[in-house]
Amino acid sequence: MCGIVGYIGTEQAAPVLLDGLEKLEYRGYDSAGIAVYDGNQIEIKKSKGRLKVLEELTHDGSTMPGVVGIGHTRWATHGEPNEVNAHPQFNKDRTIAVVHNGIIENYQKIKDKLTAKGYTFISETDTETVAQLLDYYYEGNPLEAITKVMNRVEGSYALGILFADHPDRVYAVRKDSPLVAGFADDGSYIASDVTALLKHTRDVYYIDNQEVACLKRDGITFFNIDGEPVEKQSKHIDWDSNAAEKGGYAHFMLKEMYEQPKTVKNTLSPRIRKGHVVIDDLHMSDDDIKAIGRIHIVACGSAYHTGVTARYVYEQMARIPTDVDVASEFRYRDPIINKNDLVVIVSQSGETADTLAALRLAKEKGIRTLAIVNVVGSTIAREADEVMYTWAGPEIAVATTKAYSAQLICHYLIAIKFAKARGEIDDAKEKAYIDDLEKLPDQIELLLHDKERIQKFANRYIAAKNIFFIGRGIDYATSLEGSLKLKEISYIHSEAYPAGELKHGTISLIEDGTLVAAVATQDDLYPKTVSNIVEVKTRGAFVLAVTNEGNTSIEENADYVIYIPQTNHFFANSLAIIPLQLFAYYVAVGKGCDVDKPRNLAKSVTVE
Repeated sequence: MCGIVGYIGTEQAAPVLLDGLEKLEYRGYDSAGIAVYDGNQIEIKKSKGRLKVLEELTHDGSTMPGVVGIGHTRWATHGEPNEVNAHPQFNKDRTIAVVHNGIIENYQKIKDKLTAKGYTFISETDTETVAQLLDYYYEGNPLEAITKVMNRVEGSYALGILFADHPDRVYAVRKDSPLVAGFADDGSYIASDVTALLKHTRDVYYIDNQEVACLKRDGITFFNIDGEPVEKQSKHIDWDSNAAEKGGYAHFMLKEMYEQPKTVKNTLSPRIRKGHVVIDDLHMSDDDIKAIGRIHIVACGSAYHTGVTARYVYEQMARIPTDVDVASEFRYRDPIINKNDLVVIVSQSGETADTLAALRLAKEKGIRTLAIVNVVGSTIAREADEVMYTWAGPEIAVATTKAYSAQLICHYLIAIKFAKARGEIDDAKEKAYIDDLEKLPDQIELLLHDKERIQKFANRYIAAKNIFFIGRGIDYATSLEGSLKLKEISYIHSEAYPAGELKHGTISLIEDGTLVAAVATQDDLYPKTVSNIVEVKTRGAFVLAVTNEGNTSIEENADYVIYIPQTNHFFANSLAIIPLQLFAYYVAVGKGCDVDKPRNLAKSVTVE
């Protein structure tokens, strides 16, 4: 998520803004900018890259005089990272400046309307449409223009707004994206996170959904979407600055796990319309989809594990033959790819070296490529023929959680889209799948609330030397990711195996007390997985089972059971992985490991 700061008061604004943005650097970003009213006009400075570039450009803010301003660190969504697409964005006369977190879902419709009325757009961002729409509605009353925009735009947003005609105030607006305000002796502040305010005040106002805050140097007033005044009480913050950066969570990884319901919703919502899957990012006709001969999924690490799940979903739902390859193996085995095949590239960062090389190999062979990535403007996003963004926002912890969940959602949506285009499912089946997908955010939230019970269980295995994960079908894919999470952050040796392979060697590793995590969510494979549980139990294993609500018979053989809510079997990974993430996290915390930055690992692997 991007960072927003704003200030009006008695101090020079630019240094205050830069300091606040520095406190928000942990959130991840690829460009930065500030806007300051200098007494005559709104002065804007923006730069690509780290905040240090902007600081050098403005000599730490000293070249931008003025006591009112807004600032932003941007994580690219619409448009690649560059100075033009960086925030603040502005209207045609540069008399209105806007910083924005979130996604304006109907920005193209608004842009088309304004273009028809003579407006010219210079950036690729959805944010510029807000600035230009404010210009369109503005007739001298900022609050009136803002509320009209709020009634027009769709999506999520946190906005900081400057009007050159009203340099004695800063406006802040929020819908589904966090924004806080604070008042101190030297003026009023806004920020997307309290960490940017703690240096100035510990009494903050949490701006509610569809509320407007008007900041003046002597106080803050609040309004609802109808422009009516709203009374608010401030909240006192006791966090230290480090904790505040994590939103009160002990680690970024835990914070990101708890962001998964929102991440799943953000990935789903723009792509479901009137009961149908609509993927605007995908420029493939039904005839193109029908012509696909085979899908090749290529990825590394957790992204590869989403591909293992997707193989089952693409084949069983859309009836398209599917291979899944580790990227470093794919590029060196001289794969046989036909002209009608589709290569699906999956990468959180969009810069993973082996995955990028696999993409380029497919391109050399003239094969159509589809990238599932999180970072807009990344190399993979730029070079792939088709791009589907996960909209997970910046992920700080090295061990992925929310990006993994978002990648799964993208695979599900593509599978439904392909199945419908190829005539494998009808409208009723599509709607049934969508209904189950739309329940996932609340179901994930429910599983996250079980953290205390999982923490107690995890504490028993802090000293474990070997832990095994087993499952069949999609449950095997879930086991792969559960095992990786554990080994990544706790340094405990962990392996995942297809449950049916136990008798082919793996079962010899089971000793008294060895923990075996068995995932059993696939109804057609459930009896066979239970049989495998019995096999390891008779050799002394302690069994943790993850299964669907209602499968209480598993308690006869498993020692500890975690139940997940009912969902379509294709989507079970999205739920079953949650307790395994929590288990890995609490084992690592109990061991005193650096959860966010595990040894020897990097967030983005940009070398072979």
